[in-house]
Amino acid sequence: MYKENIRFWILVSIVAISGFSQGMLLPLIAIIFENEGISSSLNGLNATGLYIGILLISPFMEYPLRKYGYKPVIILGGLLVVVSLVLFPLWKSFWFWFVLRLFIGIGDHALHFGTQTWITSFSPEHKRGRNISLYGLFFGAGFAVGPLMAPLVEINEALPFIISSILCLIAWLFLFTLKNDYPEQTVEVNSLKETLKRFKKATKYAWVAFLPPLGYGFLEASLNGSFPIYGLRIGLDVSDVSILLTSFAVGAIIFQLPLGILSDKYGRRNVLMFILFAGFISFTAAGFLEEFMIGLTICLFVAGMVVGSTFSLGISYMTDLMPRNLLPTGNLLCGVAFSIGSLIGPYLGGLFIQYFKSISFFSIISLMLLFIFVIVVFFGHKQGSANNKQEPHFYS
Repeated sequence: MYKENIRFWILVSIVAISGFSQGMLLPLIAIIFENEGISSSLNGLNATGLYIGILLISPFMEYPLRKYGYKPVIILGGLLVVVSLVLFPLWKSFWFWFVLRLFIGIGDHALHFGTQTWITSFSPEHKRGRNISLYGLFFGAGFAVGPLMAPLVEINEALPFIISSILCLIAWLFLFTLKNDYPEQTVEVNSLKETLKRFKKATKYAWVAFLPPLGYGFLEASLNGSFPIYGLRIGLDVSDVSILLTSFAVGAIIFQLPLGILSDKYGRRNVLMFILFAGFISFTAAGFLEEFMIGLTICLFVAGMVVGSTFSLGISYMTDLMPRNLLPTGNLLCGVAFSIGSLIGPYLGGLFIQYFKSISFFSIISLMLLFIFVIVVFFGHKQGSANNKQEPHFYS
């Protein structure tokens, strides 16, 4: 039990550092490019590099995880993130930074896929919501601190990248103290055909559970990648933008664990319905109060309190619905859904800012949350114990 606890805390700690680097990169690069005069749509396009990397690598992630175990996949992913962060200050180029963000996406996905699957595999059902919420809490804590690095760009553009790479390296070294482990070896992973077959089966069990991660990806990427541009254009300065993004992230941190515990008690679907509707209300209110810094800060703080747990609750909900031997596939698809939302978010956000100047940026987020709320209400399944059984008909 002691070794299992150490393993858990090391895994969530490296996730926190990963969250820090992501939380820093989105607003930091958005601000740098905005100051360079790059259009908001191109700015958003550059932010999609990270999520394109996630999508490109996703079909090929499960085979190395099942063959080599969790530890090598997480170590390789962490190394790719560290090296990419070190390279950012070497050459300020739109496409060079796009490629680096793509590699960070590949590395982050390997890191998150490995840690998520490892944690969900050893977490008992009565503590699953708690453990995944702690996972989300640590990622959120890192993400909350990340935007505070953005003002350092006024001192030296390289400074935020250097700090982030050093912290990632320190956390990465702790991974070598872990003992490797493997997921359940009851499925074929030796062909793309088998991979697609698993994707289809996993989607049949838990497609509704993939929507909250997709929505959170859209929200997080558009808020951190597009809102800094919108904020600067409506008269906010860089420090105001950093405070607003941090208030959202801090709200998410405060309620991450309580909502996870409540989901263990009252059901993942019930809690998801509540937070999605409350998020819709919060962002709608933010659209009316964006000229008042205090009111906007409160709205984003409340929004973070409710929707900040959308991703972690979506993973827990998926785990409730998915047979245990399909958990790696389910975690992989949660990551794919998150990346699709994240891919759409900054670009649509940039287009929205560019062509709908009279409408609040927050409208696009509130409508997305309302849409997912309606789907979960009408098509969501009550959580069961699917993960206590195996998928019986898997081999062709």
